Amino acid sequence: MQGRVERFVTPIQEGEQEQGTTQRVFLSITNQEVSKFRERLNNALRIFSSEKMHVQLSSAYWPITDTEYILIRVLGALLAFFLGWQITSSILGGILIAVIAVMLPPIILDRSILQRQKRFGNQLLDVLVMIHGAVQSGYSFLQALDLAISEAPAPASEEFNRVLNEIRLGLSLEGALFNLVERMENNDLHLVVTAIIINAQVGGNLSNVLDASTKTIRDRLQLMGEIRSLTSYSRFVGSMLTLMPFLAGLAIFLINPGYFDTVMTSLFTQIAFLGAFFSVIIGNIWMNQIVKIKV
Repeated sequence: MQGRVERFVTPIQEGEQEQGTTQRVFLSITNQEVSKFRERLNNALRIFSSEKMHVQLSSAYWPITDTEYILIRVLGALLAFFLGWQITSSILGGILIAVIAVMLPPIILDRSILQRQKRFGNQLLDVLVMIHGAVQSGYSFLQALDLAISEAPAPASEEFNRVLNEIRLGLSLEGALFNLVERMENNDLHLVVTAIIINAQVGGNLSNVLDASTKTIRDRLQLMGEIRSLTSYSRFVGSMLTLMPFLAGLAIFLINPGYFDTVMTSLFTQIAFLGAFFSVIIGNIWMNQIVKIKV
């Protein structure tokens, strides 16, 4: 036994072993202290916790709690206020920068959620094909899910790994899958989860259910691609019509910089510019809604 161990394990000298043990103990103590501090912080700020914020942070896969997110926003706003005050030498400047600092985290969070959901949607069909192949080979659904986790890239592997962890902690299969649907907000995923849950409740051949769901999702993706191709010209025209007033204004300013001097002095011109700006934005939103076709 000792000979077999020595073939794979390199012996450590006594001094190196003591040094490595000390370093591991130090890191363990540090992580434990950080965990205790975060636990005390979350318990103290539990009153500010919200289920909606928890779902959003979970959808973005950020390793912080909702109370920590709120605390980061507050501290960031205070820091931005003092920095803006010192840079601009004005309280109004500090307030303006603080407002921007407060509004920035939700924008970043929403963008992170949308990007993660989009990547998950692009990987969903491949993961379902793997799960269907594993079930067809004789695996149970949970075994097929575990196999797909080891083969699929992130974020699909991370999200399905959450499902398995929730089931191992005592949550039902239905609850874990619906939590996944709530995080990813994907219509194809909702279709598959509904079919799997109905099959688990009434019985039947899971392989046939997954095969039908995979074919349906493939047909939906093909139809969405055709619709996107047919509406590409409308989307291009909408973008051009939105940018045209700004490009024309820039060209006029470069040719004749004094053309817009009355904007700073005339109230009527300012109102006309604001009305034109909001009209362009509303028109862009309207055109985007026209070419947005749900499948």
